[in-house]
Amino acid sequence: MDSLICVDGVVGAGKTTLGEILCRQLNFSFFKEPVDDNPLLAKFYHDQERYSFPMQVYFLNKRFRMLKEAAALPNSCLMDRSIYGDVIFARLLMLQGKMSQEEFELYEELLFNMLEHVARPKLMVYLQIDVDNAIKRIQERGRDFEQAVPRQYWELLNQEYEHYFKNYDFSELLVIDVNDADFREEGAVQERIIRTIADKLHLEV
Repeated sequence: MDSLICVDGVVGAGKTTLGEILCRQLNFSFFKEPVDDNPLLAKFYHDQERYSFPMQVYFLNKRFRMLKEAAALPNSCLMDRSIYGDVIFARLLMLQGKMSQEEFELYEELLFNMLEHVARPKLMVYLQIDVDNAIKRIQERGRDFEQAVPRQYWELLNQEYEHYFKNYDFSELLVIDVNDADFREEGAVQERIIRTIADKLHLEV
């Protein structure tokens, strides 16, 4: 792997859409977040106390495998969310009482053990968005299990994201406000964001 780039942000921020665009423009290998084939995700949204710990371990294992697969490739790779920010969800579940302190500590131990065996990203891109815009995009996307989630959860998740990335120090961090950015439409906004990220990576587009 030449270098690793991660795109992160709350649900609805546009990570996958931006990731697909960047990979086409910059010739990166794209590692999409393992959501569509996740057998636990819908169950989790309907019973978080029962499924919080196994779901977080599921994601942790999948993301670790992705990093190992990326390390074997010759070109640069982009992760649609990654192992580095996954602890945001685990910490929120613990703070809400939906994951026990013991489960969270075990999760953290697993995470830190894994991080000792993977390369750090060259760049972390954090897509910053407010709760209203995130919810609007979630509703437009129409995934049934996401529609059942109360607004309070999205608000708390956004707060945890802000907290995490204010203290992030694993790699260089680029924060992009995407409240007024729709990556699905080509134009000046899309071009500006691609150029900003390419400049950070010292690449030409």
